[in-house]
Amino acid sequence: MSSNACLFDVAIVGAGPAGMSAALTLGRAHRTTLLIDAGEGRNAPAGAVHNFLTRDGTPPAELRELGRAELAAYPGVQVREEAVTAVDFADRGGFRLSLSGGDTAVARRLLLATGLADELPGPRGAGPLWGRSAFHCPYCHGYECTGKAVAVMGSEPPRVRLALQLSRFASDVALCTDGGALDPASRATLESNGVTVRCEPVARLEATGDRLEQIVFESGPPLDREAVFVVNAPRQRSGLAARLGCRAFSDGCVEVNEFGQTSVPGVYAAGDMARRATVPMPMAAVVAAAAGGTVAAAVIDQDLLSADFALPHPFARAGG
Repeated sequence: MSSNACLFDVAIVGAGPAGMSAALTLGRAHRTTLLIDAGEGRNAPAGAVHNFLTRDGTPPAELRELGRAELAAYPGVQVREEAVTAVDFADRGGFRLSLSGGDTAVARRLLLATGLADELPGPRGAGPLWGRSAFHCPYCHGYECTGKAVAVMGSEPPRVRLALQLSRFASDVALCTDGGALDPASRATLESNGVTVRCEPVARLEATGDRLEQIVFESGPPLDREAVFVVNAPRQRSGLAARLGCRAFSDGCVEVNEFGQTSVPGVYAAGDMARRATVPMPMAAVVAAAAGGTVAAAVIDQDLLSADFALPHPFARAGG
């Protein structure tokens, strides 16, 4: 591919569940599609994908391989394994993408599916356990904690709620506030439902390999645990949306409407990197990302159809 290569209908940046699902839909619609992927996705450290019907328990790498194999059946979909280093508006409309291998691609529409990356502010030792015995989502990993001794880090109301949620099926649940204040009413609710409360600052997590064994506090006895739910700090994996001027929320998620349209005409976003105003947080579920990619791809196809035949856009965003 060179700077004078033929124009793609759509360029998709990111080949996780959202990007691959979008590419599948566009390939089936006979849209020339460039799918660009820089490497491992957000869920790569996890042992398995869950809540995906027919694929529950599938390792993330295997799910990607299955997706790539399905895309190979559609000649209009081209996959490139490299990074997008820059995106600019093309002279005659559309977008010009600079790739890490030195090539340039041009596309009429752009779908960003670059995802989020998780930063772990603590406790010390959580990083090597992430996705294996240190988690953040009870729907992704809660079932695997059935009958186990589990801890929840934090003292805020959502952490109290999570501890109570896990108490329904974990054998032993503890809320570790890490020195944070816990109001008396919350403490009473936790303790009356069998949840242990530990308020000492946490020094570190101790494990064998990627399996948590105990939580060590700055004072007091350690706490034997098999899993811990920590507070993660997701951030945008790519700065492309910001460079294009896409409007974002205070948490960094790109703002989209129900059709995956961003505030920039011709730019769409799908997966956990984007959310609607009515959704209070990014959705981390793989199946939700896949669904978002499918919806965005169908709307992109209709967008291009309107442009090709001078038809009204049935999903035109208000204000442009």
